[in-house]
Amino acid sequence: NGLPQGKGEGQADLRPVGYASKLPGGVERTGPLGPLEYLRTMQDSEVILWSSEKITGGDGAVTTVYYQRPTPGSDFMTPGSSPTFRKVRSDKPSDKLDFLSLMLALFCGTASLPHILIRYYTVKDQLSARKSTVVGIAAMTSGTLDVTDTNMSAPLLARSFNELLFAMISAVAFTTVLGTVSGLIMAASGAVAHDLMTNFLRMRMDEFQKVRAAKIAALCVGVVAMGLGIAFSRMNVNFLVGWAFNIAASANLPALVMLLFWKRTTKEGITAAILVGMISSLAWILSSAQAFKDVYGLDPASALVPFSQPAIVTIPLGFAVLVAVSLMTKPPAPRPAAS
Repeated sequence: NGLPQGKGEGQADLRPVGYASKLPGGVERTGPLGPLEYLRTMQDSEVILWSSEKITGGDGAVTTVYYQRPTPGSDFMTPGSSPTFRKVRSDKPSDKLDFLSLMLALFCGTASLPHILIRYYTVKDQLSARKSTVVGIAAMTSGTLDVTDTNMSAPLLARSFNELLFAMISAVAFTTVLGTVSGLIMAASGAVAHDLMTNFLRMRMDEFQKVRAAKIAALCVGVVAMGLGIAFSRMNVNFLVGWAFNIAASANLPALVMLLFWKRTTKEGITAAILVGMISSLAWILSSAQAFKDVYGLDPASALVPFSQPAIVTIPLGFAVLVAVSLMTKPPAPRPAAS
């Protein structure tokens, strides 16, 4: 019936959730396959995927029903079949703009986040960076995907092999998240204590006071991050990454590009571009249909903006603000020639 069956106390047995129901040639098993053979086989198979629907009862209670959806492998393998990119197939102009805006945010956001960009140098070639795509497909078709939580694909796929691999993948994921978050918190606390309080606000502090201010800033940033994590816990992590890249690209990219390639750029223009890009992109995200649905629990149709990804609007806005403010302020003093 497509619904999880009870198992133990409050647990659900969700397997098998997603599998190849019909293989090409009418065979029941293929045997071991290489990566390319696996993809060709999936292309010609029928795959059972899962969808969900929320049903509101007479008492106002909302029940989420999960059901199986037979899908041709050719359709499943076509770009745009995943929920994240499905809007590219839509006939609505707003959906296509939403997809284009996400692609723009991913490209520009990567260039705007050095700690993300540097990770591309940890693999030997482009092929290695793309191999994670196969992992996602394998999790969806091997009976290991949890239909209630799409953020657990890789760990659940590892658990289907053995508990040791599951423990290793989970440990790697935990340490990666911990390392990234701790690095960002340290950067934020240093920026508050050194850049904001010492250089901008001109507050006189000794080394002990700077360290104490950095610790307080780190604590505040950590608490805010945990609160936002709880508020957005129902959303897919890939969608949240897209939003993070939108904000980074809107706030950082205009300043980085113009500072390198336009000599007329002023510090006032950079400051204005960063503030406008950050505030406008965040305001757009919080006013989007996705936020109305998954964060506020409201009707997505009542959203204040036409699509959820703001980069296609807020990145050009950041460039325009930087140029306008730089032209209205005193140009930077020329640097002395090197001897």
